[in-house]
Amino acid sequence: MNETKGSVSHQAYLDKIARRQRRITAIRILIFVLFLGLWETAVRQKWIDGFIFSSPSRVMTTFAQMCADHSIFLHIGITLLETLTSFFLVVLTGTGLALLLWYSTDLSEILEPYLVILNSLPKSALAPLLIVWLGANMKSIIAAGISVAIFGTILNLYTGFASTDPDEIKLIYTLKGTKRDVLARVIIPGTVPLLISIMKVNIGLCLVGVVIGEFIGAKQGLGYLIIYGSQVFKLDWVIMSIVILCMIAMGLYAMINCAEKIYLRKR
Repeated sequence: MNETKGSVSHQAYLDKIARRQRRITAIRILIFVLFLGLWETAVRQKWIDGFIFSSPSRVMTTFAQMCADHSIFLHIGITLLETLTSFFLVVLTGTGLALLLWYSTDLSEILEPYLVILNSLPKSALAPLLIVWLGANMKSIIAAGISVAIFGTILNLYTGFASTDPDEIKLIYTLKGTKRDVLARVIIPGTVPLLISIMKVNIGLCLVGVVIGEFIGAKQGLGYLIIYGSQVFKLDWVIMSIVILCMIAMGLYAMINCAEKIYLRKR
């Protein structure tokens, strides 16, 4: 009988959480729809200048026109390719270097101040140098995306490795394990959640770095559309590109969030 009551109470609790989540989602959608409606109304009623602020209908028209000639797909594809390439390179390189710093205490003490300085440096200052060094091509834009996230990734992962439970490490050594055993059995499994959290941040940072690079030295991509549109006063292009970038950021974050949920279910 008590088990039945507990089951009913638990189901009621789950239903309450589900209703709350549906209510929050509905309010979010309502706010978004009201914002679009107010924006469109303000332009049509001449409260704001449609040439400067554009409008949802003008953005949709511009998007439909660029879909018709397939040009928008090229720009989106280029930005996505650059972002994903820089993201994967940041994850691989950052994880490898953080492991190297953890493995060698002397090396970590030598390099840590330099990593802190490089992480504090405004990354937009590096983009013009990368364009000069590597040329105005995709390599320099990917490098710009990497530069925004790589130093923070190394520092955060190294801090996570260094703060691993010392009792677990002592247990491995007590059982005649080596530092490699500590790495394989304690450090890496214990910091997977941290790595996923860092990846959530890095995917947005890499997108920011890529767009900065496209501002300076690209002839394709959404960053190029934004800077070119602002130069020739095609502000519909600018607003449309910003909206697409927001959607890309949301989609990439959702993919990593989904991967995290799959990992947690399998633990």
